[in-house]
Amino acid sequence: MLTPTSPPATWAARVFGAWVLQLSPAALRADVLAGLLGTVLALPQGIAFATLAGLPIEMGIYSAIVPTIVAALFGSSWHVVSGPTNALSLALLSMLAPLALTGSAAFVQLALAVTLLVGLMQWLIGALRLGALANFISPTALFGFTAGAALLIAVYALVDALGLDAAGVRGAPAVLSFVLTHLGDVGWAAPTVAVCTLALAWGLRWRWPRSPSMLLALVAGTVLAVLLSQQTTPGAAVLKQVGAMPSPWPQPSLPQLDWARLPELLSLALAMTIVALGQTISIAKAVAARSGQRIDANREFMGQGLANVVGSFFSCYVSCGSLNRSVPNLQAGARTPLAAVFAGVFMLVLVGAVSGWLARIPMAAIAALLMLVAWSLFDVARWRELWRVSRRDFWIAGATLVATVTLRLEMAIVLGTLLSLMVFLYRTSKPAMRSMGFDTSPELPTAQRPFVVVDSTPGALPECPQLKLLRMEGEVYFGALQHVADTLHALRQAPGAPRHLLVMSKSMNFIDLAGAELWAEELKARRAMGGDVYFHRPRPEVIAIWRRTGFDQALGADHLFPDKGAAIAAIVPRLDGDICAKCGARIFKECKSRPKLAHNGALS
Repeated sequence: MLTPTSPPATWAARVFGAWVLQLSPAALRADVLAGLLGTVLALPQGIAFATLAGLPIEMGIYSAIVPTIVAALFGSSWHVVSGPTNALSLALLSMLAPLALTGSAAFVQLALAVTLLVGLMQWLIGALRLGALANFISPTALFGFTAGAALLIAVYALVDALGLDAAGVRGAPAVLSFVLTHLGDVGWAAPTVAVCTLALAWGLRWRWPRSPSMLLALVAGTVLAVLLSQQTTPGAAVLKQVGAMPSPWPQPSLPQLDWARLPELLSLALAMTIVALGQTISIAKAVAARSGQRIDANREFMGQGLANVVGSFFSCYVSCGSLNRSVPNLQAGARTPLAAVFAGVFMLVLVGAVSGWLARIPMAAIAALLMLVAWSLFDVARWRELWRVSRRDFWIAGATLVATVTLRLEMAIVLGTLLSLMVFLYRTSKPAMRSMGFDTSPELPTAQRPFVVVDSTPGALPECPQLKLLRMEGEVYFGALQHVADTLHALRQAPGAPRHLLVMSKSMNFIDLAGAELWAEELKARRAMGGDVYFHRPRPEVIAIWRRTGFDQALGADHLFPDKGAAIAAIVPRLDGDICAKCGARIFKECKSRPKLAHNGALS
């Protein structure tokens, strides 16, 4: 066993991660047990997802072995388990179906080529330290895409669940139309297997959530199909089976890039990369929140990229982090990424032992499992929560769902992300600008009196007629320029508007060149009307922009204040004494020292 201080351990920790230093007999035992559970979960998923992608089942199984091991060893998360996923499988089918016949040798070659390109893109994103890009992949858009994918999964699975042959039919609307017009051709055997498999899987999941419900249901569905295939009654003949695997061992492959199609494949790979990275980092963060581990996004992306690159040379298709396997892996007590490595090795052994039985798995049983997956992916409870909490996010998710069902999947992903960015830009384009004042407690010293938002505080004291207190909340950049400029103009043009402006700017986190020019225009306008502009606690980043543009010199250092009390104490003496003498508000402590007009017209 390596010790933390030994040179091999230090070298291994640099290559694979700090988890190497946590290895112990107890950790290895926990990882072996978690790996066994991972194998049980991965086998039916690999078969089902490869079928969903229009690929031979062995590619799904290989993808649950090779990328799983590589991503675990070279990624960042200790508990994320990679492999084929429903969303990526469906996306691959939808993107490649227009280019080649589903399941054909050309289709398989395109899948391998896209997998290689996705892996290279993922690795480059991590190597160039661009992991922060994942923060711009909207979770709401991903949720809408996942829900749309769930509907598509159910539609495509319906064909095999009913025992129909829809070869050559492409697109969800066409598939659904085909099913509706061929209901008369449906036998009884395939629906029987599908319904029994679905009922058993759902019942096991509901009664024993931690049981290998999908595997047990798949075994039961296969046994039932074998029994039904021995019947001579009409309908039994429509039971389709998975068929024999050419080899239980991952087969070497050489992705063939069609250079004429490279631009199109690159666009498809980019869309797949967005989905894969979004899913992986979301899953990694969710699992890390439970385990307490910190995630290095760049290392995680490099590990995922390397897994897809290596996988493309071993007959694997696009993989990423799998929530259905990662959370159970953590719950099973996995200590290190070796749990995923053991899962891959055990899968290899298991497939070699039962490859003959795998060939007899009925497609109707796989379709039933896909329908169960589709239902769990749609997540009705999450839709209700979005409707209750954020209608904007609800409509973004809904628009992405519709686009996923009606458009090409890469377009749906881009559309959802763009909608999220547009909503974000719209929100930030209207930063809050709140008029501040005091409540009805004038007896406290100014430094101790809390400022309140005048418009939302009934009974607030009147505002000073000469000094406007304005709290700036948000960034002043080119997108927000018009809103901020219009608000400042309205404040200046209001009847009896104060000529002096104190901007409470500690929440103004950022300005760009356009924002700096806007404040320069405001300063010029205020001074032209006999007033001035002052700032309370501007951020260092804001001051840096002002220095580069020369605004700080135009403003003057005596117009910047570290706290509101010091600002008011310095500004009040600069106000017009004649107006102060007639003022009845006198809301500042400093107002008491200003001359006041008596009833006889004399100053007191």
